[in-house]
Amino acid sequence: MRKAVETDPIRSLGMICGVMAILAGTVSPADAYLHFNVRSGTRTLTVKWTRTPVRYFVNNWSVAGVTASQLQSAVAQAFSIWQAVSTASISFEFAGFVNALPFDDDGASTVGFLDRPQMQNVLGATGFTIDVITGEIVEADIFFNSAFAWSVSDAGDPSRFDLLSIAVHEIGHLVGLGHSALGETELLPTGRRVLGAEAVMFPVAFARGSLAGRTLKADDIAGVSDLYPDGPFRSRTGSIEGTVTLNGRGVFGAHVVAFNVRTKQLVGAFTMNRSGEFLISGLEPGPHLLRVEPLDDAAIDAFFSQASTVDLDFGTTFASQASIVPRGGTTGGISVAVLPK
Repeated sequence: MRKAVETDPIRSLGMICGVMAILAGTVSPADAYLHFNVRSGTRTLTVKWTRTPVRYFVNNWSVAGVTASQLQSAVAQAFSIWQAVSTASISFEFAGFVNALPFDDDGASTVGFLDRPQMQNVLGATGFTIDVITGEIVEADIFFNSAFAWSVSDAGDPSRFDLLSIAVHEIGHLVGLGHSALGETELLPTGRRVLGAEAVMFPVAFARGSLAGRTLKADDIAGVSDLYPDGPFRSRTGSIEGTVTLNGRGVFGAHVVAFNVRTKQLVGAFTMNRSGEFLISGLEPGPHLLRVEPLDDAAIDAFFSQASTVDLDFGTTFASQASIVPRGGTTGGISVAVLPK
């Protein structure tokens, strides 16, 4: 049995984007990141590719400022950025140009442009066809909105969005990653402006001309490595596991961030059930500081399908002591009690 789902519109103009259907509202408490999941009976299945290389096609239409060959080149570079993660085993293969459009129900994963002027803030989106018995992705399409001006320049263009940066974000969804909350925005009359982000999977696009989305961060690398670990990944890294509580009860939807004291890198996760449990995997061994914060600087439905049930009424809290991540193991038993706002 297969199910087609459109997942992510990443939006421009600083607008927070929404992720629909198979998102964090159905994520298992054991997941460290916002991986896509589906329910199969009583089981929760992680949505991922089980056969590699993942073969993809590129639509052969040109749009203003971008030829089909330039699109293919940018997309191939974006795929290579994810494939180059040394701790992950996912790989990709360009299968050729096609006339088919993204989201055609044809069993082929297609990347291309669609003209969607009515989607005023949506730069692009990714959709899946999933085997809901196994959780296997059998098709994934990506579209970029040709209503926007795009750049394929190595140096970028201050008047256009960087196609490579947005392609890297969308391919993160294609491999099965949801959004990261590791970013800061500023609310302006025209929407939200990104002040900084520690993940290309942050759901708000940088401004025109920015090339920041071309480089994966620690959170992105941990996420894809957790989905597609290479041989020694799990034995070389460790995890932090614990709970977040408010007045003795578990907190659902709290953003938990691990800060590596040595490397200064950030990796985030969420409490994913009513017990307030969280698990942050793929961490380098050594001391980490934990910060717990409400998801109040974003549109909650960019992360959770059950937005109305996410707890927000608490203040940012730091764990009382550093967590020492063991190699190949977990800290376990970390408890952080937050206070009401």
